[in-house]
Amino acid sequence: MLIGLALWQAAVWLTRLPPYLLPGPGRVLEALIAARAEIALATLQTAGETLIGLAFGTALGVALALTMASWRPLGRALGPALIVSQAIPIFALAPILTLWLGFGTAPKIAMVVLIVFVPVTQALYDGLMAPPPAQMDVAQTMGASRIALLRHLRLPASLPRLASGIRLGAIYAPVGAVIGEWIGGARGLGALMLQANGRMKTDLMFAALIMVVALSLTVYVAVDRLLARFLVGRGF
Repeated sequence: MLIGLALWQAAVWLTRLPPYLLPGPGRVLEALIAARAEIALATLQTAGETLIGLAFGTALGVALALTMASWRPLGRALGPALIVSQAIPIFALAPILTLWLGFGTAPKIAMVVLIVFVPVTQALYDGLMAPPPAQMDVAQTMGASRIALLRHLRLPASLPRLASGIRLGAIYAPVGAVIGEWIGGARGLGALMLQANGRMKTDLMFAALIMVVALSLTVYVAVDRLLARFLVGRGF
């Protein structure tokens, strides 16, 4: 981190760009302190959208993956659709969601849900469809039902992949909230960045960007610790 700050300051000195184009770390820190109340409120708004969207996206992804694994025709139908959905730029969906859901919190949460639920669904579904072959053979030989196989064998074996999907969703969840705030919103870190840009307060933009990075890392670490705590002893 210190090396990154040193390189940043060196770039400011070497390029001699005006502060409204490239503020130094000191100016950004001053902006962060001066606008701490405004930044704190914006961070809380974005954090709320992120956590709600992450929870709903994870729950939706788990439910869809379990349904796809339990009903094979649905899995064969939706599997390719999930892959194709990854080719759609998430930024392009933000105006549509704003048009449908308005300029409140709903479209921001919806953006987070869309970003989270696809990797969670794909990760869990792949795990459910690739259980240990030897254990599956033994269980089927002993007459285990489909529900018993899912509950006692396939689901526990898929937990590591599910954890990876949730971690991936967690690191990108704040990005979805910020994109939604860019398109249509008066609150949150994304909206604060746009307002700072309109007032040529580049130092405030950088301060808000730093808070986005900090929020992403905080959410990721918190989710990682929760996964390690609640999935330990269950195949993870």
